[in-house]
Amino acid sequence: MHFLDQAKIYLKSGAGGPGAVSFRREKYVEYGGPDGGNGGSGGDIVFEAVAGLNTLIDFRYTQHFKAPRGGHGMGRDRTGASAKPLVIEVPVGTQILSEDKDEVLADFTEVGQRVVLLEGGMGGRGNASYKTSTNRAPRQHQPGMPGEEMWVWLRLKLLADVGLVGLPNAGKSTFINAVSNARAKVGDYAFTTLVPKLGVVRHRGREFVLADIPGLIEGAADGAGIGDRFLGHIERCRVLIHLIDITGTDKADPAEAMRIVEEELAAYGADLENKPRLVALNKRDLADAELVDAFQAELLAAGADKVFAVSGATGEGIPELLDAVLAYLPDRTATETKAAAVEEVDEDSGSAGEWSPL
Repeated sequence: MHFLDQAKIYLKSGAGGPGAVSFRREKYVEYGGPDGGNGGSGGDIVFEAVAGLNTLIDFRYTQHFKAPRGGHGMGRDRTGASAKPLVIEVPVGTQILSEDKDEVLADFTEVGQRVVLLEGGMGGRGNASYKTSTNRAPRQHQPGMPGEEMWVWLRLKLLADVGLVGLPNAGKSTFINAVSNARAKVGDYAFTTLVPKLGVVRHRGREFVLADIPGLIEGAADGAGIGDRFLGHIERCRVLIHLIDITGTDKADPAEAMRIVEEELAAYGADLENKPRLVALNKRDLADAELVDAFQAELLAAGADKVFAVSGATGEGIPELLDAVLAYLPDRTATETKAAAVEEVDEDSGSAGEWSPL
């Protein structure tokens, strides 16, 4: 299954059916008269959040949605049938934005949530409704009201409890594979993760959803690397884990790596810079204890509240980090976990364009 987190679609609700012009013609009935019925209402455009979806890929192949029109009015005062609404299913976490992306029209945060985005047109009046004491044989009728139409953007923000951030090659994919049921691609080159990955973490009898997003680099807010468009998937997380490579890179030691990511979070906005963050020095199996202590002290001096030393490869230090994560999460049993949000997605596909409408 390919992953797509935004799509532009066209919507049009159904037009109302026209009223009828008809007169009674019955044997042995002395007086006739108008008996044209009203037209039926057009179909609404309804969005519904459903379980089991975590991608908008279906909207890549179907971009036009038109609800059916109402039925025609008929003689014998028969009203036309109202059209059924067109129900469009979307994943939980989907937002509907205006065409210019300046307004959020709907935000789906739980399974079963329904929103009538466009209402169908009213049915037209038949000639029976125009009958008066002075106008006993009206021939006028009313056409149905036209439906509403608009272009909208769908934007998906995956629902996760915990977000995993860091520079490329910080070991995020290895970490999420080690602590959850995810199977993220691992490689010794930058940007092995091209789209967000979700996994369910089970720790001390509790479960939570962990999201891994592509690595950030300096200038991501300005479009460098993959940019910051995937940060939208962690806007609703309760806590972030900032994973830092203890071995460093040519361009950033651990303290510099922390600064780069924090500045990119602040540049993105959406209050990400104020979310609780747990800083973790990863790959501690590649450094001696003295170096670990030195970097922990350096990160604490740089503003980190607490620094964990972990190894995604060996599992060292991970239980202590997960214990700290649980302190930020509600006490939720396994059956109450958002399991529908954690189906794996394919990394072979993505979508281009800016992420945030703000």
